[in-house]
Amino acid sequence: MKAIILAAGVGRRLGKDGQIQPKCLLKFNGKSLLERHLNYLRHYQINQVVITVGYQAQRIQDEIKVLGAENWVSTVYNPDYTKGSVISLWTVRQHLAAGDEILLMDADVLCDRRIIERLVKTNIPNSFLLDRDFEPGDEPVKLCVKNNYLVEFRKQVALGLVYDLIGESVGFFRFGSAAAHRLANRTEKYVADGRDDEPYEEVIRDLLLETPEEFGYEDITGLPWLEIDFPQDIQRAQNEILPQIEVAENV
Repeated sequence: MKAIILAAGVGRRLGKDGQIQPKCLLKFNGKSLLERHLNYLRHYQINQVVITVGYQAQRIQDEIKVLGAENWVSTVYNPDYTKGSVISLWTVRQHLAAGDEILLMDADVLCDRRIIERLVKTNIPNSFLLDRDFEPGDEPVKLCVKNNYLVEFRKQVALGLVYDLIGESVGFFRFGSAAAHRLANRTEKYVADGRDDEPYEEVIRDLLLETPEEFGYEDITGLPWLEIDFPQDIQRAQNEILPQIEVAENV
């Protein structure tokens, strides 16, 4: 199994904390988000990690060296990192199409280790993570479920959509080799069609809606995590999420 971490973007909405460094280098209790991800992946015996880099790429590469992870972590440079995140997927298309099972992860998430465990150990080959406990609004990327099938994956849900439950996507995914290959092909089509300003979630959404029977989800409601996009997220991560994670890790 291979992990792909998307870490190329500029954290503009984070203000100065997102400008002085890539978001994955934000530290909580002395550990960067990247270090936490790599520790978790090593714990669950993921034998190869590929990171898309762009903004201040050298600083991420330096962190990988500091962590002594050069032998199993590599980077792929996205020169168009100011465009849509679909470009980051496009830069790793060969890894997606190489025949491995894939964990795809946003880099800017502080999370409980058990969330990664759910993806590693799930028996669902192509799996999303769904958290039913979320704040409504335009920011969360939402997952809608009807009759146990995922029927939507987007920030904006159509007013007439009928569903049984709704939750927020964590931004971590698992794809079997066939779905990962489809993802690579569809990403190439997006770029060829000039849709390079799109978020990568749109590509995944296409695959989901084409073959919903091939996808499932793990409900991780109750496990602490937070995507860090805004200055207030840093405070919440520090004061609320991190203590919960540390309690769980010390049990």
